[in-house]
Amino acid sequence: MTADVNEWDEDTSAPSSAAAAAEDDPELLPLAYPTLVAWVEGLLAPMYRRAVDGRATTWCPDWWRHAEAITRLEAIWRAWEHLRLDPATGISVWFTMHADPNMAVLLDPAGPFSGCTPSRGHRPDNLAALPTAAPPAALFTAL
Repeated sequence: MTADVNEWDEDTSAPSSAAAAAEDDPELLPLAYPTLVAWVEGLLAPMYRRAVDGRATTWCPDWWRHAEAITRLEAIWRAWEHLRLDPATGISVWFTMHADPNMAVLLDPAGPFSGCTPSRGHRPDNLAALPTAAPPAALFTAL
């Protein structure tokens, strides 16, 4: 006797289309860290250890208050998520092409955390936006 199968019942015998797609393309795997904050707190900060004194290097504990820091950290997190899947040179590429150049800018005392230190904490952003002038109207018109 065969069991009645309702067309609305979920078939659990075959892998889901998402799981099958992930087997074919590892880039479709879920993120190792669900958010930028989880990645910074769970991987970057514990791993990327530096003496931050505010003179040679600096860091802001409220890094999320700095737009440039958010953008740079988001970029290196997303690169890490992608390159972690490359078992050959992925992490090396991540360090040399993504983490080290961006962290050098972030940790530079003249960088976006200028005035902030881990000991004193966040200082209100005292850096002005780069000055801009309006370009000629015809310069960026569609052809």
